[in-house]
Formats: sequence, structure tokens, C-alpha cells
Amino acid sequence: MHPDQQPSPLPHPSAEYFSWDYRLHLIGLGFGFYAGIFLLSHLLSVAFSSTYKSLIAKEKVFWNLAATRGAFGIQSTVVGLRCLTEDSALTRDKVRGQEDWSWFNVLTATGFFVFENVALHASSVAFRSFDLPLATHHFFALSGYAGAVVCDSMGHFLPMVTLLLEMSTPFTCISWMLLKAGWARTLLWRANQWVMIHTFHCRMVLTYHMWWVSFTHWSDLRTHMATPLLLLFFIGLTLLTCVLNPIWTHKKTMQLLKPVDWNFGNKPALVNGAMEGRSEAPVKPHAS
Repeated sequence: MHPDQQPSPLPHPSAEYFSWDYRLHLIGLGFGFYAGIFLLSHLLSVAFSSTYKSLIAKEKVFWNLAATRGAFGIQSTVVGLRCLTEDSALTRDKVRGQEDWSWFNVLTATGFFVFENVALHASSVAFRSFDLPLATHHFFALSGYAGAVVCDSMGHFLPMVTLLLEMSTPFTCISWMLLKAGWARTLLWRANQWVMIHTFHCRMVLTYHMWWVSFTHWSDLRTHMATPLLLLFFIGLTLLTCVLNPIWTHKKTMQLLKPVDWNFGNKPALVNGAMEGRSEAPVKPHAS
């Protein structure tokens, strides 16, 4: 080597460590783990929940998906808060920074979103229904994280902060399960609903922060992110900021004022104590 020639630094040693075999194994691990959560939710619910036994098949699938999303939401919240509060390569370089733990979460999150898309579309085919906002959300999520897996030059700050948007899912899960159990008039349900609505407002603030980071690092993003991935990110962020978040926040707020199951035809919530006698009649018309 010439004395004046400097060796080229490895910009992302984490990317070098996570070989393609390792990446695929961790994506498979994420898929298998959350598929296991789905199955575990079903088995525990069959064993211990009379409410679950009274649901139609489509609602049982939604129940288990809600539990699975809630579990992923816990992982995502921890990771997102770590990204925002910890002094790491991600916060020091918001465009190119990567860590071993961020790679792990990008890969397992990709596995989760593969599972989510498979479950969503299989359910849509089986029950002849289609939730366009949710399908759109899952398409952009899977495409974005798959892009982060392929694009080694992309930093993980924005993907980790994006995971924090899942902070609402544990409370959404609790809200729907309590509503189906006839607890929508209780203090517990209302308290959970208030917290859930607050998390949706926090999601709005978080999307504004993501816009700010994107604009203040625009030149670096154009340099180090592939153009298709950059377009995908901004289209998804625009839809989330201007369409999906406002719709979901409005629905959750209205649900606090008038408890209804807007996932299944805006059915009125059952009253606590009336579940045994009234559970089957309202749900049968929606079996098709």
C-alpha cells in the first residue's frame, strides 16, 4: 500500500457481521416467533376464555392477530424508546448509523411483517373481506423493512423510530378484547381507551419528528438511500400522517364516546354481564 493511501473504513461493521444467511435466519425467527404467539393466543383463549369461544371464526382470527400485534408492539416500543433516548451510532448519524441490536430488530420486524401480510391476506381470502387501510399499512411496512435489509448503506434511526409507531397496539388489543367481553362500560376499559387515544396522538407527533429529521438530513438521505426506497418511505409517511393516523385517531376517540366494534360492522358493545345470553345473536349476521 502506498504510504499516502489510507485504508477504506468499513462504514457499517454491523452489516458485515450480519451475513445474508444470518439475516434470513433472523427473519425466519421473527416469523416463527410471532406465528407461535398467534397459536399460543388461540390455545390459551380456548382453554380460559368463554368470550373467545362465543366468537365467530373471523373474530377469533382477529382476536389472535390483535394479541400478536400487541406482543410486537411491546418489542417495538422498547426498541423505539431506546433509539430516541440512548446515545448510540443511530442518534450520532441518523442517516447511516447502525448497531447490532438495530439489525436484530430490523430483521425480526421484517419477519413479523411477513407473518402479518400472510395472515391478513389469507384471512381476507378465507372470509371474503378486505381492509384497505390495514393492507396499505402492512404493504408499506413490509416493503420498507425489506428494503432496509437489502440496502446496507441505509441507517437504522428512521426504521427504529418507525417501530415506535406500534406503541398503540397493546392498548388496541386490550380495548377490543374487553369490548368483546362486555366490559366497554367499565372504568378499566375507559382508562385503557384514554391511554390508547393518547398513544395515537403521540404517533402523530412522532410522524412530525420523522418529517423534521428527513428534511434536515435530506441531502444525506438522497446520497445513501436508494431512490425507490426513499420514494416508498415518503409515500408511506405521507399516507400515515395525512390519512391513516387521523382516521384511526378519530375512530378511537369516537369509540370512547360510543363503544362500538368498528372492526365488524360497528356493532354496539355488549353490556357487562349480558355476554352469555346475547353474544351469539349479534354476531351471526356477520359470518358471511
